[in-house]
Amino acid sequence: MRFLPVPRPRSLAGQLFAMQAVLIAVLVAGYALFSYVSDRSQAEDAAGRQAMAVARSIADAPSVRDAIRTTNPTKDLQPYALQVQRDTGVDFVTIMNPQGIRWTHPDETLIGKHFLGHIGPALHGKSFTETYTGSLGASVRAVTPILDNGHIVGLVSAGIKVEAITQRVQEQVTALIGVAGSALVLGGIGTYVINARLRRSTHGMNAAALSRMHDYHQAALHAVREGLLMLDGQYRVALMNDGGRELLGVTDEVVGHSVAELGLPAPLTGALLSAEPRVDEVHLTASRVLVVNTSPVSGGERRGTVVTLRDVTELQSLMGELDSERGFTQALRSQAHEAANRLHTVVSLIELGRAEEAVEFATAELELAQTLTDEVISAVSEPVLAALLLGKAAQANERGVELMVSEQSGIDDGLLQTGLPARDLVTVLGNLIDNAMDAAQGTVGARVTVTAFTDDSGLVLRVADTGAGVDPAHTEAVFQRGWSTKPAGPGGRGLGLALVRQAVSRHDGTLTVAEAPGGGAEFEARLPLPTVAPGAPAEPVPGAAEEPAPATAEGATTERAAAEPESAQHALPGGDV
Repeated sequence: MRFLPVPRPRSLAGQLFAMQAVLIAVLVAGYALFSYVSDRSQAEDAAGRQAMAVARSIADAPSVRDAIRTTNPTKDLQPYALQVQRDTGVDFVTIMNPQGIRWTHPDETLIGKHFLGHIGPALHGKSFTETYTGSLGASVRAVTPILDNGHIVGLVSAGIKVEAITQRVQEQVTALIGVAGSALVLGGIGTYVINARLRRSTHGMNAAALSRMHDYHQAALHAVREGLLMLDGQYRVALMNDGGRELLGVTDEVVGHSVAELGLPAPLTGALLSAEPRVDEVHLTASRVLVVNTSPVSGGERRGTVVTLRDVTELQSLMGELDSERGFTQALRSQAHEAANRLHTVVSLIELGRAEEAVEFATAELELAQTLTDEVISAVSEPVLAALLLGKAAQANERGVELMVSEQSGIDDGLLQTGLPARDLVTVLGNLIDNAMDAAQGTVGARVTVTAFTDDSGLVLRVADTGAGVDPAHTEAVFQRGWSTKPAGPGGRGLGLALVRQAVSRHDGTLTVAEAPGGGAEFEARLPLPTVAPGAPAEPVPGAAEEPAPATAEGATTERAAAEPESAQHALPGGDV
């Protein structure tokens, strides 16, 4: 058994075309019908007026009254009536006596017979018109009295056949139909052209397909966790999904507003306002690290921009930790090499029979390593920061930089219980030390000095280097993403300090840079502590009270009462960890 195929729904463009074509056809047909009825009514009125004018002119003619007074009115009136009929274009002119007996008629055989029609009103002196079917068929006729000294001496009827009126109207309607047909053709062509463009715009989809696409579109916007931002040609927000609102921290209705009004960081706003496409650019907001991609909407002219936002805050943090682990691994590899050399030395001394020298050499190495660990732990007993400092010391040793912890440092265990996440502390201090090592590496007497303590303002982390320092004109730019004095490496530069400022700002802290006492740059981060750490001293750590106010971001040089002597610092030769 064969089933007829189910017809596919017509496309939206096709439906609109069919609807417009039917609408035009109905309008044209309705106008044609209205015009026909209106023109016929007007034609009948015009015919009645024409017949009345002819009848009255005959009734007022003196020659007609003179002919009526004769004994044979037909003799003079018949030629006259035929002449008037030809001259005026009416179909008949009938002149009769008051009793309705014809004196004239286009058909001479009907002369002398009774007029077919109403004459009552005319006998009372009233002219009138009517449509009546007489001897010549249906006609529009006018009847008027002939007065002679106030007396009705006869009647005149002039008329036009309805057939003639219909023929005139049909000629007009034929012309109207031609015009209407031309309008329909032109309207159809215009409708086809418009709907062809609409069909291209809708890709031939019908209304149901467009409705389904809209539903999928809305569901996809809310389901995608990545941020999606669509801008129009004037860089106004046309659409923003839930992910975009969350990543950009937008809570108000922003559709129709310019990107510049969203209150985003200047670098991110510049990227969104750029006409050039951006690929995997990293930008920072107040609390997130975002990867931004922009792509202009194609179509021959600038129609807008599509922006995708991906949150890599956690990924960036993990990458930083991975970089630290990679550095630790390299340091451990170097230390393993150094340890093997020392072990070979001990074995060789024993083989040479110098056991006492071997024991002395091994004991000295163990004491040096233990002393280093003890010094770091005594200054910074917070395990996360202590482990970070020991690891960074190994990295610094690998890079030919001496990492030192100032004796002013003093942080007890339990700091992280006050609400400072370990990850944020590692981000701040780790990136500051990495930045300082980059600046100091390659200089004479390369050294990085770390000071960490708590005072009334909270946790203070200060890192100074012996590098070239920071130009006072760049004290604000140095914290911007992408700013660096070093050539860009494979992974790019200029993100570490931006991440530091982001973490510090997240905890309502301050981050400043100034010139170090011995040259180079000194960065200081102050993070407020919600509560006093358990076991922390009630009074500031000795030496911390004498610290001057932190340097401002404008690069003011910090003047200390006295430079720290080298003996007041703990050297961390990373190769001995």
